[in-house]
Amino acid sequence: QVQLVESGGGLVQPGGSLRLSCLASGTIFSANDMGWYRQAPGNQRELVAFISSGGTINYADSAKGRFTISRDNAKNTVYLQMNSLKPEDTAVYYCHLYGILSSWGQGTQVTVSS
Repeated sequence: QVQLVESGGGLVQPGGSLRLSCLASGTIFSANDMGWYRQAPGNQRELVAFISSGGTINYADSAKGRFTISRDNAKNTVYLQMNSLKPEDTAVYYCHLYGILSSWGQGTQVTVSS
């Protein structure tokens, strides 16, 4: 079955950077659209960034200009580079694989605080 394993979360000061990684297994990674979502306490899970199998990219307005999604199909990994982090970016970040084998990772906590 499909497994998604996120890593790279942590505690960072406002203005700092983090890079999240999501390693996929159990599927032909290159054929799948991928996304990063986040969920803060008391909030709905929301899309942060999306990358299609063909490389089309979309960002939530809150992520534009600060976050960069990318993928390395040779490593079965999708990344989320997050710069200029703000306290409101604090959330659990989830990797999502779209399609028939739709799957979620377990999430990685990102905390932005001084």
